[in-house]
Amino acid sequence: MAERRRAGRLVVPPQAAPADKMLLERSAIEELSHHADPWRVLRILSEFVEGFDALNGVGPAVTVFGSARTKRDDTYYAAGEALGAALARRGFAVITGGGPGMMEAVNKGCHEAGGLSVGCNIELPREQELNRYVDLGVEFRYFFVRKNMFVKYARGFVIFPGGLGTLDELFESLTLAQTGKIEHFPIVLYGTEYWSGLLDWMHRVVLARGAMSADDFDLVSLTDDPEEAAAMATRPLPVKIEKPRSETGEPKAEAR
Repeated sequence: MAERRRAGRLVVPPQAAPADKMLLERSAIEELSHHADPWRVLRILSEFVEGFDALNGVGPAVTVFGSARTKRDDTYYAAGEALGAALARRGFAVITGGGPGMMEAVNKGCHEAGGLSVGCNIELPREQELNRYVDLGVEFRYFFVRKNMFVKYARGFVIFPGGLGTLDELFESLTLAQTGKIEHFPIVLYGTEYWSGLLDWMHRVVLARGAMSADDFDLVSLTDDPEEAAAMATRPLPVKIEKPRSETGEPKAEAR
């Protein structure tokens, strides 16, 4: 299966510091030089180009997040397999972080059902290898480049139980939807028992303090059924009809 995978051009030895760490921390050498960061921008640019080139032909896809620590005998792992298969049957590829746990489960379900299983891996201090069910794999050095790929090439998100990384991905997707950066983008939370406490806290505390709007809760759906999650994440996009505009750019008045 290895020949079906695609990896980034750059391979970093395990002892090297992760690229994100090098970018965000200023070293003693960089204190004496003003050239390191501008040149690093070219590395970041090349990583965007590599990602766009690799994923541009994927077709309709759903990005799925979840814990890398989920065991194979966990009920959520089985649900991830079922979701991956359900998405494949609908003609959708799946995009995950490409690692173990929930990522492996979803990639496995999609791959074994004949769908395209995509993994966007990340360089970490503890090396994370692509799971064996990834058909198309791209390795990234920078988290923010990888996150861009998760959003750009997906029609929706399904988010399984997970830790800090999964919560980061959840709230970033909610922020993008709330601010209109992504529109008509389904965000599906899988696992009522796991997510209900968080949603309840957001109602009782965040909403009560006026820090968010009640309409923001409409941005997410909650389910415990893989088929329903697949249906929610792939629901048809609404057709947006642009009104004709005048030469000044203002919408034309409708004829009476």
